[in-house]
Amino acid sequence: MRPRQLASYIAPSAPATRRPASGGEPFLRPEIGFTPDWYHAKLGINFDRRWHSDVTYRGQVIQKMSEELKNRFPGISIGQISQEQETPDLLTGTFGCTAVAAIFGVPIVYVEDGWPTTAPEYLSVSQVERLDVPDLGDNTFFSNLMIQLDRIAEHQGQIVGFINWQGILNNAQRLRGPDIFTDMIDKPDLCHHLFGCICRTMIGGMLGLQERQRSTGVDYQFATISNCCVNMISPDHYAQFILPYDTQIAESFDVIGIHNCAWNADPYMEYYADIPNLGYIDMGLRSNLAQARELMPNARRALMYTPMDLESKSIGDIHDDIMKIVACYAPCDIVVADIDKDVPDRKIIEFVKLCQRYNE
Repeated sequence: MRPRQLASYIAPSAPATRRPASGGEPFLRPEIGFTPDWYHAKLGINFDRRWHSDVTYRGQVIQKMSEELKNRFPGISIGQISQEQETPDLLTGTFGCTAVAAIFGVPIVYVEDGWPTTAPEYLSVSQVERLDVPDLGDNTFFSNLMIQLDRIAEHQGQIVGFINWQGILNNAQRLRGPDIFTDMIDKPDLCHHLFGCICRTMIGGMLGLQERQRSTGVDYQFATISNCCVNMISPDHYAQFILPYDTQIAESFDVIGIHNCAWNADPYMEYYADIPNLGYIDMGLRSNLAQARELMPNARRALMYTPMDLESKSIGDIHDDIMKIVACYAPCDIVVADIDKDVPDRKIIEFVKLCQRYNE
């Protein structure tokens, strides 16, 4: 039986993503992740182009990061796909969140202490009108990604891990810039053309990656999408412009996960509940958590607890938040991603221990 749920997963220095759930996740499962700047400050790691293009170098750095996590947080699982996974994940985090934009030819901008981003080279109206789905078999970026997969396979046999394909609106904003938000008002046909091209490219990229992984004995058949920009549009615009493509992606895979960052997901929740094959949903603390549990009982839920709250709130206030999550939303993951270098290790350990109390 294939898993029907996904769980949150943050590989060392990678943006948060999702993985297949084992089915044996704890009642309240903490997932902890750090920014690249955290590793840059603690270990002097440089996350420039070489980290994203050189598999051997990336493997060495990932081992160094993993050892640092074990030394700082003994007994706490951080940065692992699962405790049973023996093959190192040399893929997750590669190219950050830029893959789809890069497939469309947008240059990637690398930095030594952060995730890569894309250059602000936005498509004009006429360029969007002429846009088509790239031929991945003849695409420079995707071909280079396939070469990396070959090297991972040569190095360790199996290709485990994930590329962050983002979501329809996230990718559209990288391609069209802020004009995408006014396009939905005065150029709806243009938006649908752009969103359709992005959707088919995302599906093609996911399927192509998963097919290569299956050839090494790693069988992933799920999709995960990131709706980080969703609170910048109305629920009506979500239903009109984004939901049809989220649904198309969902129907192309066994399971789908939907990520919302720490936003209030209330305006979009009923639409999410109707998306087929929904195996994961996350949202922020201000959402109606009880309604989410009622509407989406079969999805693994996750609460995106902000690193700002972790840093600024007292342990007592954090415990109050956790009790609310337990009462209204659990069983669930509670995810603290993007922790920066100024948060003391002690605070992170105390947070994890608070979560673990509810699993005893």
